[in-house]
Amino acid sequence: MKVLKLSAQGLPQSWISLEQAVVHYAAEEVRWEMGAQVAVFHGGHNAITGEQSIITVNSIIGTRGVPNINPFDLRPSLTNAKLFIRDRNVCAYCGNRFHEEVLTREHIKPLGQKGADTWMNVVTACRACNHRKSNRTPEQAHMPLLYTPYVPSLWEDFILRNRRILADQMEFLMAHVPKSSRLLI
Repeated sequence: MKVLKLSAQGLPQSWISLEQAVVHYAAEEVRWEMGAQVAVFHGGHNAITGEQSIITVNSIIGTRGVPNINPFDLRPSLTNAKLFIRDRNVCAYCGNRFHEEVLTREHIKPLGQKGADTWMNVVTACRACNHRKSNRTPEQAHMPLLYTPYVPSLWEDFILRNRRILADQMEFLMAHVPKSSRLLI
C-alpha cells in the first residue's frame, strides 16, 4: 500500500511507503491529511510520562516545503504499462480490448521513418495490428487511428504510476484530471 504525498499546496509529489509517511509524521512535516486512516504505528514509551507514542497514517498527506514538481513543465515518463492504461487496453486500429500481454507500443510514425518514442507518437496496438501496419504510417498502411494520442497530465500520471490506488486516493486524483482525459471514460 502506498500513501499519496502532496505538497502543502495540494500538488502530487510522489507515492511513498507507509514507513516513509511515518518519517514525515515524526518529523512534523505533515501539514494536513485527507482520506482514510490506513495504518497505526505504536512506538516506545516516554520515560517521564509513560505514554506510548502512536502515529496514525492517512492515505493522503500534504507535507511542508516547496513543490519540486512544476505541473506545466512535466513530461511524464513513457512506459508500456502507463501507455496501455492511458489507452484503456484498446487497440488503436481494430478497437478491440486486450489483456496487456497481447498489446504492444505502436509508433504512429515508425522509428524507421525518424518517428520519436514520445507520448504523442505512440498508441496501444494488438500484436496482429502492429504486425500488419509494420514499418508504415497509418496512412501508408490504410489503417486509420481510432483515437488520438495525448500526453498525460500530472494527475493522470500519478494514476498511471500506481496499480493499487485506494478509493479515496483515486477520488482525489480523478477530481483533478482534465475533462478530456481518457481515464474518465
